[in-house]
Amino acid sequence: CVPSGQGPNMSVPRTAWVRGTSYGRVGRPGRASSSVGDSYISGEAGRWAGSSNSNSASADALGSTAYFDHAANTAETIERCHRSKSAEIGIGGGINSINLACSGAETATDASGTYFKPGLDFYDNGAGKIGQAKALQQFATTHNVKMVAVSIGGNDFNFASVVQSCVVDFLTSPTWWKDYCNDDSSVKANFTSANVAAVKTRIANAFGNVRTAMRNAGYADSAWTLLVQNYPSPIPNGSGFRYGESGYGRQDTGGCGFWNSDANWANATALPTINNAVAGAISQSGLTNTKTLNLQSAFNGRRLCESGVGLYEEVGLSSWTQSGAVDRTEWVNQIRTVTTAGSSPYYIQESLHPNYWGQLAIRSCVRQAYNGGTPKSGTCTRTANGLSTRGEPNMGLS
Repeated sequence: CVPSGQGPNMSVPRTAWVRGTSYGRVGRPGRASSSVGDSYISGEAGRWAGSSNSNSASADALGSTAYFDHAANTAETIERCHRSKSAEIGIGGGINSINLACSGAETATDASGTYFKPGLDFYDNGAGKIGQAKALQQFATTHNVKMVAVSIGGNDFNFASVVQSCVVDFLTSPTWWKDYCNDDSSVKANFTSANVAAVKTRIANAFGNVRTAMRNAGYADSAWTLLVQNYPSPIPNGSGFRYGESGYGRQDTGGCGFWNSDANWANATALPTINNAVAGAISQSGLTNTKTLNLQSAFNGRRLCESGVGLYEEVGLSSWTQSGAVDRTEWVNQIRTVTTAGSSPYYIQESLHPNYWGQLAIRSCVRQAYNGGTPKSGTCTRTANGLSTRGEPNMGLS
């Protein structure tokens, strides 16, 4: 959800899976699905299967073309949308899937910055830049879309700036006088009852725009399903970190610069508030053809800096292809700053997002939620170690 460009400009140092083209013909043959929304569904960070501070190649599962979704596989259709090839919507099985989501997207389109960020609306500048709802309408007109998966709302709560505040407070205050982000006025402003209600309304309107897009494409509401997913916990509670609070190691080594108190607040207050707003927006929208995908605990045991997993050099592995890598490394990408990203292949906007393992784990649950074209709700959780026959983490939907 870290927005455009390289993400938050933190200078404090730290020592479609399927391409966006039409595949069918008029008449809507076969079945199709689509994803719309933000970075938690676009596939942000999907290049990296775990993390390493000494050798990025050890975790590089998809290489430099990871985010290329142009038909010729030479570039991004929309620069910095980061629609990775491991994005969850690529469920396979003969389903034509298109990834219309964009890293940094909010409910409404933002065309003011360096990078275009289409929202869930019908924005059209007349020169090829359109909102995600309009793009969905165009795709659905020629494809038999049975399910639209959506993740939206995190950026409307200013996810990136909240993370930045937490990391900066961690790095600029001592253990004997900790400066917590959870009581910063700029952070608290995002979680007032008035702002939560406003964001919930924007999310509800975004869901309504998806419905309008499908109706405009000729669909009855009963002919398709909106699969609404919430957000997973990316870091453990304070007691679950494998790095202590003393010194800068938690950020310098792990890339998870949160004080224990802020991590506890993130899991107990911030995340539930955002997820409750998403849930509340469903009923507020009035849509009756919705199902939900609960991801809140999907990464537990594999979160960033969590005890039990580690960097490649910490767990004695040299490559993501080695047996057991999926169980011994993290499923959430490190938080990086301007200094630590530098000239490396990493983008700051990849920070704190599901990585290759995390994306494929959610993909497994999305496939189960698709349910052969009759979508269902469920909670996504790990069920066993290792990889399935599809090369994905073993996940269950209950």
